[in-house]
Amino acid sequence: MKMKFLGLVLGSFLLATAASGQTLTGSITGGTASKGKAARGSVVLSIPGGLHVNSSRPGNRYQIPTSVRLSAAGARVSGPSYPRGINRKFQFSETTINVYEGTVRFPFTVTVPAGFRGNTVSVRAVVRYQACTDEVCYPPRSKEITITARVR
Repeated sequence: MKMKFLGLVLGSFLLATAASGQTLTGSITGGTASKGKAARGSVVLSIPGGLHVNSSRPGNRYQIPTSVRLSAAGARVSGPSYPRGINRKFQFSETTINVYEGTVRFPFTVTVPAGFRGNTVSVRAVVRYQACTDEVCYPPRSKEITITARVR
């Protein structure tokens, strides 16, 4: 009985660890932004195999959508653009759910004003998502990164 309980605890720990295994990265093209011009950037969410996250439009009111919030001090950020997900049917749902799997990119633009004072611009990105396996969904999480670029 102890070994079975220990196995359940270990299995739950491994699933919880996997659910938190998403990584968040980002960049601004070329690592630079020019004063008075828009620069392209992207936020990248990497989802481990065996997991998916609900898309920005999961199509089921009970599923929490993925959202990306962007901000920058002294610069204007537009976007993000949300990619299309894929429709999948899971054991826990009677209908299909639109999800993201693998590597998902959320493009945006940052415009540095002509009068910008400083050598770098920083874009703060907060991504909120709900990770799931084919059988269960985990509580929603948020991850945050700061993306910087040299200003010329």
